[in-house]
Amino acid sequence: MPSKKAHFPGRAQIDTYGNGGFRFAGMSHRGSIIALPGGISEWAARDGTRLEKKDFSILEDSAELPEFLLIGTGRQIAFVEEEVRGYLRSLGISSDFMDTGAAVRTYNVMLAEDRSVGAALIAVE
Repeated sequence: MPSKKAHFPGRAQIDTYGNGGFRFAGMSHRGSIIALPGGISEWAARDGTRLEKKDFSILEDSAELPEFLLIGTGRQIAFVEEEVRGYLRSLGISSDFMDTGAAVRTYNVMLAEDRSVGAALIAVE
């Protein structure tokens, strides 16, 4: 029997990050996450230097897409291929790539402003 992916059904600020995971909404998750308007889910991406279009396929199954997606690429900002940026644009999503810490902080500010924002965050130790 396949395991069900972890999912929190709602928007929530990210309380902390590090030690290989994240804390949000009174819970913790080990590994990478993607926070979208419909909830926060585990994200299979593990290496911000190797992100590909397929790493964002979860967006195609989302009922509501954010206008803006922050991508935290790990401890350091990573170069991301134009194919990925173009794919996100084709979905109507503006994106910005930055280190995970900056992405968490920016996500929290934009969420507090009630903006249409999502975050795809690579876990860091």
